[in-house]
Amino acid sequence: MDFTELLNKRRSIRAFEPKPVSKETVEEIIKAAGKAPSWKNSQTGRYYVVMSETALEEIKTECLPPFNAKNCADAQVLIVTTFVKGIAGFNGDGEPVNNLGEGWGAYDLGLQNENLVLKAAELGLGTLIMGIRDNVKLKERLGIPENEEVAAVISLGYPAVSPSEPKRKEVSEIAKFF
Repeated sequence: MDFTELLNKRRSIRAFEPKPVSKETVEEIIKAAGKAPSWKNSQTGRYYVVMSETALEEIKTECLPPFNAKNCADAQVLIVTTFVKGIAGFNGDGEPVNNLGEGWGAYDLGLQNENLVLKAAELGLGTLIMGIRDNVKLKERLGIPENEEVAAVISLGYPAVSPSEPKRKEVSEIAKFF
């Protein structure tokens, strides 16, 4: 599949087949995520992979709001994505070097997460990036250190639906050429 075909294939999936995803497949997806560029190659993205039935149930019911828990009910994997704070976009003295501050860490993680969802799509898996979650409970349940910022929970599994492509804005609506 070429890149344009992959971009056109990827969708946010809100219904999954209750079919297991192998650890090796998840590792392949995370390896692709790690190929993304990052601030001075700092690679501050981190992934907390929830795959056991007990842990999945706990995270879905205790750390996600009901609508997100419903959207990922049959997903066989949840990946909590974080970045290490105070590195990307900062100098050696811990001072931000531009106006984004911690935003640069989030930017780098976003690049990684895009690789993650595209690799999943290439492998025939679906994803849903969820930004509404209980960070305190996630950090507690998964042992995420205080120096990491939770950015998203990504559900992963085999799609039970094939959504059509939503309308996208035209280039003229989102870009200015000078």
